[in-house]
Amino acid sequence: MKNTYTLLMCLICTLQTFAQQQYDVVINEIMANPSSAPELPEAKYIELYNASGTALNLHNWTIGDKNSTAGINADIVLQPDSFIVISSSSGKALLSSITTAVSVTGFPALHVNGDIIILRSSGGELIHAVAYDRSWYGNEVKADKGWSLEMIDAKNPCNGQSNWKASADSKGGTPGSRNSVAGNNPDTGSPYIWRVFATDSLHVLASFSEPVDSLASSNINNYQLNESNITKAEPQAPLFNTVLLTLSGKLSAQKIYSLIVKNIIDCQGNLTSLNTAKLALTTLAGSNNIVITEVLFNAPDDGAEYIELYNHSSAAINLKELLITTRNSSGNLNALKRLSEEDVLFFPGEYKVLSSDMDAVKKKYIIKEETALVPVASMPALPNSSGTIVLLNVQGDIIDELQYDEKWHFQLISNNKGVALERVNDKAPTQDKNNWHSASASSGYGTPGSQNSQLMAGEMVKGEINMDPSVFSPDGDGYNDFLIINYTFPSPGYVCNITAFDGAGRAVKYIVRNGLCGTSGFFKWDGLDEKNQKLQMGIYVLLVEVYNTEGKTKKFKQAVTLARRLN
Repeated sequence: MKNTYTLLMCLICTLQTFAQQQYDVVINEIMANPSSAPELPEAKYIELYNASGTALNLHNWTIGDKNSTAGINADIVLQPDSFIVISSSSGKALLSSITTAVSVTGFPALHVNGDIIILRSSGGELIHAVAYDRSWYGNEVKADKGWSLEMIDAKNPCNGQSNWKASADSKGGTPGSRNSVAGNNPDTGSPYIWRVFATDSLHVLASFSEPVDSLASSNINNYQLNESNITKAEPQAPLFNTVLLTLSGKLSAQKIYSLIVKNIIDCQGNLTSLNTAKLALTTLAGSNNIVITEVLFNAPDDGAEYIELYNHSSAAINLKELLITTRNSSGNLNALKRLSEEDVLFFPGEYKVLSSDMDAVKKKYIIKEETALVPVASMPALPNSSGTIVLLNVQGDIIDELQYDEKWHFQLISNNKGVALERVNDKAPTQDKNNWHSASASSGYGTPGSQNSQLMAGEMVKGEINMDPSVFSPDGDGYNDFLIINYTFPSPGYVCNITAFDGAGRAVKYIVRNGLCGTSGFFKWDGLDEKNQKLQMGIYVLLVEVYNTEGKTKKFKQAVTLARRLN
C-alpha cells in the first residue's frame, strides 16, 4: 500500500514482529540535495521500504554513513509493501506537510557527489547498504540539485548503479510513496572481478562488479594465484563487493601475477564464469615512467576533452598516486587533481584515458578497451590554442610535461575541432613538436585508450641519416602519413639543414633550417611546400647538410616518393 506504516508504542504488545534478514528492508530513495526541488520541502531524507512479507519493528535499528550512525528510538512497525521516511528533526518538520516522517539524531550528511548509507537491525545485523555517487543520476541537471535518487526494482537491491535513477516525478521525488521509476529490473548478469590490488606483499583486495555471497566468496578454493596459495578469504562489509585474500608467500616486485576466480555468486544467485585479473606490487612513478601520448584539447561541441597516458616502464603504477594539472599564464601550477580516489593498477604497456565526461568521449571515438577509461571529476580545462599539461606523482615530482600548440596539427586540416594530437614515438622527447601529429581521419581523428594511428614503433633507427618510409602518402588515413628523417650522431652539438627538391632540381620545402640536433632524434615532413600547399605526387630528393662547431661537415642525399590517392 502507498504511504502506509503503523506506529505503535511498546505498551501495546499484541502485534507480532519477526526476525529480520538481509534485504527484508531496503534503502529505496535518497534525497541528498533538496535545494531548488520543484515542489518538495528543502529537507534531506532516506526512504525505507519493507520488501518482506511480514511486519517489522524498527525500534533500535540504525542508519548511518562512514562517519556517523543514528538510531531509531521509537517503536515503528513497518508493514509489508510499505514505506517510511527518515530525516533529521528539522527535516521531519518540513516533510510533515506531505508525508509522515521519523526523525533521528545524527542523520547522515548525504553528500550529493557520493556517500555510503548503511542500515542495520537492532542486533547489529547488516540489512542493506548503498554506496551511491553522482553518476547514478544519469542526468547532470537533476544531479546538480533538487531531485532524489530512486531505486527501480526493490527485488534487486544489490545491483548498484544499474538499479537506480533520478526521480521522474515532477515534484522532484516521491517520499513515502511508490517510486516514479519503479519497475521490473531483474539481475541476470554474473558477478566478475572488477579489479585487484595488493595492499602489501601478503594481501590482495579483490573487487567485484557487485556484492557477492559471503559464503561462496570466503571459500579459498574459489581462488587461484600463480606461485602462491590463498590461505584466507574475507568478504568485506558493508557492501560485500570486495574480498581480502591472504597469501602463503610474498609477492615479488616488478612481477605480474594472474588471479583466477570461480564459483562466486551474487545475491540473486548468478554464478560467475571463470574470471582472471592481473595483479602486481606497485612502484611510485618516476620521470618519464609514464608519458603523455595523446591530447584532445579542442573537443567537438557534443564531446569532451581528454588526455591519454602510456606506461612504458617495467612496473605497475597506482593511479591513486598520480596527479594531473596545467600551468597558468605565469607558469605556475594550477590546482592538482588526483587521477583516482581508489587503488587502480596501471600496468606496463597499457594506456589510460582521462576525462571529466567519459560518456561524451565514448560517443565520438572508438573505445577498444573500457578498462582504459579513467573518469576524473573536474579535470583541468585545456585551452584550444595552446596550453601546458603536467603529470606528477604524490611526492610532487614531475613525471611528464607537455606544452602543446594548435600549430602542431597537420597544416591541411582547416578545422582541428575534434582532432586529437598524437605522439609519434613514446621514446622521443615529449616537447619535440616533430614528435606530434594530428590523428588520422581513418581512426576517427582520435584513438583514446589504444595505439596511436600515427605511432612509429621501435627504437631510433641506427646510422647517421635514415629516411622512412621510402614512399609516403600524406592523406590523413593513418598509414605513412609523413616522412621521418632519423639521425644519430656520435656527440651533441650538430646543426642540420634539410631541403626537399623536386624532379627539376628546384627547392620546394626547407624542412629544417639551422636545426640543433641531439645525439639522436628525428624530423618529419608532411609533403607540403613552403606555402603549406600540397605538392604533386612524384619523386623528391632530400638534401641533409650537417655541420658542427669544430667545422666538420657532411652531406646526405636520398630520394623519396610522395604518393597521393587518385580521385
